[in-house]
Amino acid sequence: MKSTKCRKNLKDFLASLRFNSKKGQGMSLNVIIIAALALVVLVVLIVIFTQQSTKFGVKVGEETKTELAKMRIFYGQCQPGKAFEDRFTSDYESATSAEDKDVAESNFRSEIDRCKEFTSDKDSCESNSGCIWS
Repeated sequence: MKSTKCRKNLKDFLASLRFNSKKGQGMSLNVIIIAALALVVLVVLIVIFTQQSTKFGVKVGEETKTELAKMRIFYGQCQPGKAFEDRFTSDYESATSAEDKDVAESNFRSEIDRCKEFTSDKDSCESNSGCIWS
């Protein structure tokens, strides 16, 4: 009988621990504060990187315009048309390495040189060459 009573008491004790103990079931205030701070830091980092990526795109566009302006120095009276400039701009902006940028510049320089060959008169410049007379 004593053994049965001990078992019952032990069983009741274990059941009370299992059902009545709330320890570890909720988050402490420290965990909530740390999670909130981590979330704020994450949002700030996302905002910073988003702004920087926008600035990067603008700077690439400015660099391309600068390169195009430098290339225009070599123009003669017969010069590449808008389509050639647009192609250069597109190729230069999409270049992923310095070699790709050099290729875009080289292609555009050869187009400038090709147009310079038609400097004798306006008609030869603009007829089927894609160049324009200035």
